Amino acid sequence: MKQRNVAILIFNDVEVLDFCGPFEVFSVTGKRDGLTPFNVYTVAEHPLISARNSLSVNPSYSFQTCPQPDILVVPGGGGRRADGTPFGTRKEMDNKRLLAWINQRYPSTEHILSVCTGALILAKAGLGTNRVATTHHLALDELRQIAPTTEVRADERVVDSGKLVFSGGISAGIDASFYLVAKLLGKAVALETATYMEYNWPGESHGAIATDN
Repeated sequence: MKQRNVAILIFNDVEVLDFCGPFEVFSVTGKRDGLTPFNVYTVAEHPLISARNSLSVNPSYSFQTCPQPDILVVPGGGGRRADGTPFGTRKEMDNKRLLAWINQRYPSTEHILSVCTGALILAKAGLGTNRVATTHHLALDELRQIAPTTEVRADERVVDSGKLVFSGGISAGIDASFYLVAKLLGKAVALETATYMEYNWPGESHGAIATDN
């Protein structure tokens, strides 16, 4: 079985479940059979990250040292403070260094998985053009404004847009991770992992649509 590198991007004020949910799914897949189909690690621009609610996280790699990912997970989280100051994705979507890193890695990735408002970062990186996508329900209009050629689906939990897979808010990233595991390794593997995690994931088509992109 081919082992795929799964890089999970993190940044200050990232939503915890946005990145920890996919981290858990990909990390435990196959372990009961003695297999490690995914090599999962975190990557960040800075050496210490303060996630939502002040959770401190030490990323495994920097942008410079990160192994080339086969799958790149771009989580969400953030907004604007009372004084209008952006934080989380609203800040990072204008981070030229981060956007350049994503675009540099993109051609060699097999898939990019967007969780929640990670879609805003991908849109700013120019990767959402002429695609079908979704995001957190409170950011749908914002995504439409940033990426006017993107068809934004408000009623879909997971959207398979070819190389890019988008999910709705927070917990939807877990469903999208199972969807991608099923797509790459088969439904039986994804269901075994869901059973181990005691997560109610009925099957690969549940809550997901595939597009022609």
